[in-house]
Amino acid sequence: MRLNVTVAQAAARASTAPLVRASLLVLGGSLLLAASAWVRVPMWPVPMTLQTMAVLLIGLTYGSRLAGATVLAYLLEGAAGLPVFAGGQTLATVGPTFGYLVGFLLAATVAGALAERGWSRRPMLLVAALLIGEVLIFAPGLAWLDVGYVHAWDRTLALGLLVFLPGEAAKLALAAVLASFLPRPGRE
Repeated sequence: MRLNVTVAQAAARASTAPLVRASLLVLGGSLLLAASAWVRVPMWPVPMTLQTMAVLLIGLTYGSRLAGATVLAYLLEGAAGLPVFAGGQTLATVGPTFGYLVGFLLAATVAGALAERGWSRRPMLLVAALLIGEVLIFAPGLAWLDVGYVHAWDRTLALGLLVFLPGEAAKLALAAVLASFLPRPGRE
């Protein structure tokens, strides 16, 4: 009888181990996103942070589902009132940056899906995955910024995209280098 209990206990532990690992990765990734929000260059209406790089690296290393869960957890932390966004803001106070936060979820999930298909293993595909991720961050960010705050597409592009391009280029280059050293998801 003792053998059956031990086998059952071992089976229970084996089935919870992946869940514990995934939970720890989600927590760690959401903490990384929160920390990267605090490394910022104050700009108006949207600050420059390290979050875009962190989001893309999470996607490339976690895969689509785990990366999506991580960014969703991060957004829920902000919705719960935790000061996880740039400048210690919560989801209720982010204003012009809300669209970019939506883009984080899209970018992490898609970058993860591309990594699962091997895009992070070949330099040109890795750069393409990073650029696709950037587009997925900036498209909803610019749309939200224009509709809700700026109301002039030329000013929206100037304030919400063009000013960020040099910094984003540097972050993408660093992300490409870092991604080559980080673990990569395989096909599920």
